[in-house]
Amino acid sequence: MGKRHKKFKNYIDKKAFTSPGTLVYVGKEVAESTIIKLVEFNHEFYHEKVIKTLNDCRPPVKENQVAWLDVDGIHEVNVIEAIGKHYSLHPLLLEDVLNTSQKPKLEHFGEKHLFVILKMLQFNSELNQVESEHVALVLGENFLISFQEIHQTDVFLPIFERLKASIGKTRRGKADYLFYCCCDLVVDNYFVVLEKLGEKLEELEIKIVEKPEANDQNLLYHFKRELMLVRKAVLPLRDMFGTLIREDSPLVQSTTNVYLRDVYDHILQTLDTAETYREMIENIQNIYLTSLSNKMNSVMKTLTVFTAIFMPLTFIAGIYGMNFDNMPELHHPNGYFYTLGIMVLITAALWVYFKWKKYV
Repeated sequence: MGKRHKKFKNYIDKKAFTSPGTLVYVGKEVAESTIIKLVEFNHEFYHEKVIKTLNDCRPPVKENQVAWLDVDGIHEVNVIEAIGKHYSLHPLLLEDVLNTSQKPKLEHFGEKHLFVILKMLQFNSELNQVESEHVALVLGENFLISFQEIHQTDVFLPIFERLKASIGKTRRGKADYLFYCCCDLVVDNYFVVLEKLGEKLEELEIKIVEKPEANDQNLLYHFKRELMLVRKAVLPLRDMFGTLIREDSPLVQSTTNVYLRDVYDHILQTLDTAETYREMIENIQNIYLTSLSNKMNSVMKTLTVFTAIFMPLTFIAGIYGMNFDNMPELHHPNGYFYTLGIMVLITAALWVYFKWKKYV
């Protein structure tokens, strides 16, 4: 049973037939504790700390500052529930945060919260596999809450580094611009994953052209499944961000809307690239089947040539194998050598003929 099928079965076992808003974690087992980081900043100020107690989850938000609460690890339900109480988050929102099998979505909870679920993708070069991480963002008036599965590396680390170094507009922007930065980071990483998939496909294409093997077909189907995972993560974003940039949200300024349109454009480029690779896989499959067909034709041609050469020899051997007394040259002292000589001449003549016709 595949990991993705297990995740779906896990969802059925835990969430099926429960009442709406029931907080149940659906995902892989995690041994580490949840890490909560609070960052407060503006263009002149930056402060970062790790939250030790759940009572400190709600930051003292000031009008001229942006607060970013980054929750690394969603497997502890009591932690997510406490954060939801501090920020007055809807139970259905928290339910989707805890469900790692939830597909990407965009939802408005009144004028207070804008909720987005994304899938952060990474390419595992050792396993030739795309790995997906559940990411949820909650945008408020002057705060952003990010939820992510516990992972070896923080997916938002580049943004933290930008904030510390005060590079670009991130420190000067509001919470909606920080929201854009997180979405842009996730979407841009799709290009990295697709580029690595493309490199693997090009290597496989060269290998199939030079020396096709039986396992190559399995690899093609494997990469096709991985590409489907990428499309499954990206395709809903087209409608999500298309809706977001068309609708006026009180939480998103018009200046930030321009940047969100750029994210939307990147999503379309990602889908075009994924479609190109899908066609590339189909072309490689055709090359593979053509290579096998050519190889089979070569084998059949060789067998046909040898069959054509040995057919007259078999005919002669069959005639002289009959038990009749009155056969030509049967009692001649050199009859055996005459027969062998004729067979050699026939073989040589047929070989020269096939060479002339370029059959061999």
